[in-house]
Amino acid sequence: MNSIFCIGELLIDFICSDVNSSLVDGGNFIKKAGGAPANVTSAIAKLGGKAYFGGSVGRDAFGLFLKNTIEEVGVDTSYMKLMEDKSTTLAFVSLKDNGERDFIFNRGADEAYELSEDEVAQIVNNKIIHFGSATALLSGSLKATYTDLIYKAKENGTFISFDPNYRTDLWKGRTEEFVDISRWCMKYADFVKVSDEEALLISGRTTVEEAAKAIASIGNSTVAVTLGKEGTLITNGEATAVIKSISIKSIDSTGAGDAFVGAVLYKLAQAKEPKASVRNMEAMKDIITFANKVGAIVCTKLGAIAALPTLSEVNDFK
Repeated sequence: MNSIFCIGELLIDFICSDVNSSLVDGGNFIKKAGGAPANVTSAIAKLGGKAYFGGSVGRDAFGLFLKNTIEEVGVDTSYMKLMEDKSTTLAFVSLKDNGERDFIFNRGADEAYELSEDEVAQIVNNKIIHFGSATALLSGSLKATYTDLIYKAKENGTFISFDPNYRTDLWKGRTEEFVDISRWCMKYADFVKVSDEEALLISGRTTVEEAAKAIASIGNSTVAVTLGKEGTLITNGEATAVIKSISIKSIDSTGAGDAFVGAVLYKLAQAKEPKASVRNMEAMKDIITFANKVGAIVCTKLGAIAALPTLSEVNDFK
């Protein structure tokens, strides 16, 4: 199986356990490990894949907890940095009774991530690199590391996966900047995962199918648009299909999209040539069906990394 490198943030999710309360009204919080790319990495490892995480946390109690958490599910932390002078990034999450959520971020060590030239040279030799950070494109040395790695990966012919992970609270007053930098990243991507909201925002189109095809044309990529309970729309710019989701009672959708991406990459990593496999619509229909199931399972539990299933749990899930 090919190895996968994921770059971005690893942080603490403080999840308000007062369901359907706002962060203004909620008073009880549960500490969970989170961060979009860390969730993806953990999903891959939990399913049995080989995954590396690249990102920074503080050398504090939260940072050590996070490092231990992803190592326990099998993630390789060789490229993870513990920062002496930065605190671990925190996110406060309130849950609605339909499983949706709101965020407030307190940024810390994640924005300070850097890689040496030797580390970059090693990383681009992975068959697949996933760029799925919610915070990397904002600012800091992480942004420079992130964009440089995309460029180097493209030069090397490495398979590139991209998920913009739009968060309204992070991009207030900067939506145009978010669209521009997301489109730049999409130029280099082989696989793009977006929500329906992100697809319409980034493409400027009025329907999800038009939006997906427009995004696919930016970099000749295969695009998956997650539609929640309606399933996933997949297109390679020519053929298009909607893969149905699984009916469940959602408790917490935090990390479901990341688990979906991890499941897709886990399957693609088994292919001799992931770039060829992602263009094969029949193969991708099977992969998306599997990934929809993984995402659904995560919605039935509380937390992101803590809710990730093993391969046997996925196979047994009805």
